[in-house]
Amino acid sequence: MRTISPADPSLTWLGAIDVEHTPDWSRPWRLPYRDLDLFPGARLRQRAAIPAGVRLVVQTNSVVIGGRALPGQAGERRVVDVVVDGALAETIDVQRDGTFRSGVMPPGEKAVELWLPTTDELRLATLCIDDDAELSPANPASRPRLVVYGSSISQCAAAASPTRTWPAIVARGLGMELTGLGFGGECKLDPMVARLIRDLPADVIITCLGINVYGSGVFNERSFLPAVLGLLTTIRDGHPRVPILVISPIASPDREEVTGESGMSLAQIRELVHEAVAVLRRHGDNDLRVLSGLEVLGPDDSGLLWDGLHPGPRGYEHMGEKITAVVEALVPATVARLGRRHAEARIQ
Repeated sequence: MRTISPADPSLTWLGAIDVEHTPDWSRPWRLPYRDLDLFPGARLRQRAAIPAGVRLVVQTNSVVIGGRALPGQAGERRVVDVVVDGALAETIDVQRDGTFRSGVMPPGEKAVELWLPTTDELRLATLCIDDDAELSPANPASRPRLVVYGSSISQCAAAASPTRTWPAIVARGLGMELTGLGFGGECKLDPMVARLIRDLPADVIITCLGINVYGSGVFNERSFLPAVLGLLTTIRDGHPRVPILVISPIASPDREEVTGESGMSLAQIRELVHEAVAVLRRHGDNDLRVLSGLEVLGPDDSGLLWDGLHPGPRGYEHMGEKITAVVEALVPATVARLGRRHAEARIQ
């Protein structure tokens, strides 16, 4: 097979904030890697190197595609979804030696998306196609842009595969281009993350707030509400009329009435998230909406939580279905029409 450098201009990286290219490998980042000192916290930076929601897109007539990656930092199982002309073709493992390879794809020219792992970083050394195959930029059509910010429940490491996370289900179902900023254990309302979202192109923004505050003690009852207000108003500064959906924590039965490190129960945190949205709506932000996490995954759905906190594969698919319906009703008609055209083309 012919090897291609991951820095080749024929390759398009979607869903990445930045891509770090070295002579030996390329690594997508979900924070600007040259400015990581503006995003303090070793774990936040480690999570930002995990390419959840990132896609490597090519146009090719190759019937097989593969590659080789360096070992990950966490040693977790890594899988890649191969999407051909918008439809999921297969899920393939990245082997212990870093290699991965698809099965036989349909002949002829096609757009191939490699949805990268949600579990560990991926430093891509080479991409491989058939010896006689051609490669060209995919030139993806302009689609409505969805930006998602949240915790491990938005990073979705326990999803069945990268296209079956709830953000991917929402984006693919509505024909939107995803930028996923789910950082496991690190959704702590960082001002610099708020500024990043403020400056990203977006047609819909979803923020999932509260669960990492419960367990970390980074805020208390006095400071949490102002922090949520600050995050949302900073994002709004860059997106004056974009719909913003705020989702409060999903159910976690053992935490609902139990005080966490924040000095608040999960139920109290949920109430404060809702209060923040109510305050901003009273001050004229009519494009801001709140969705209770209990409506997304409630106490009766707790069997979908593999550890009482994080959804398993079926749980993430359940969340994707619930949130898709809400977002579809939320987006302006022009955005919805554009997204539907892409979603319908994908299905066909």
